[in-house]
Amino acid sequence: MPPSDADIQNIYRLIHEPSRLIIMMHLYVVESADFQFLQHQTAMTPGNLSSHLRKLEDAGYVELTKEFVDRTPHTALKLTKKGREAFKEYRRNVKRFIDKLPE
Repeated sequence: MPPSDADIQNIYRLIHEPSRLIIMMHLYVVESADFQFLQHQTAMTPGNLSSHLRKLEDAGYVELTKEFVDRTPHTALKLTKKGREAFKEYRRNVKRFIDKLPE
């Protein structure tokens, strides 16, 4: 049976947006990452990355920690417990959706 409209609605749009999905995937597999590493991995501009991180932070999915390391600003990023659970749910919903597609 093909996926229904309800199945599609269960795919959470905040995470599903491609740039935010890439951010979430990178942060899901590490304890934390710094801003420059994430920027390099995602190939986003600093402004674009900051904009997407702000949306994820506003949702409570990402935690930012700013500090100075040898007088240089350093921003560390990690998924919150809420963010990790939201990503797990997102994965389950996408898998259910894909599993309903005919082969």
